[in-house]
Amino acid sequence: MNKPPVPATPSDTLAGKFARFSARASQLVGTSWMFLLALAGIIIWAFTGPLFHFSDTWQLIVNTATTIVTFLMVFLIQNTQNRDARAIHLKLDEIIRSIHPAHNEMIDIEKLSDEELEELAKHYEQIREECDHRKAGKKLKEAKDKISA
Repeated sequence: MNKPPVPATPSDTLAGKFARFSARASQLVGTSWMFLLALAGIIIWAFTGPLFHFSDTWQLIVNTATTIVTFLMVFLIQNTQNRDARAIHLKLDEIIRSIHPAHNEMIDIEKLSDEELEELAKHYEQIREECDHRKAGKKLKEAKDKISA
């Protein structure tokens, strides 16, 4: 069987460097230590309020800092989620491809329109309902067999 090429590490291109940076930064900022550091920063800022008489500048400092951090984190998190989602889709595609009775048409369904996905969901909901009806019929038959025995 033909194995797909799997690079060992991201490339040294700008995109590869950003992928490594965003993966590492996402791991770092998702730690409890980083949460505690951010919490400590807010506590220190709050306690310095009386020193600065709760001035507009004092408020502006935290507003600006949180805005900048939030703005940058949006892109960092989105990059990480996009990469993770793509990797999961590729893994699922490989599983679908490798299982003989699976429908290979399911590969890359994330590229379908919302309407096409809804139609597909309805199809699988109908299959699930048919399965539920068969199970209910089987249980009813078993109950009747117990009563007649």
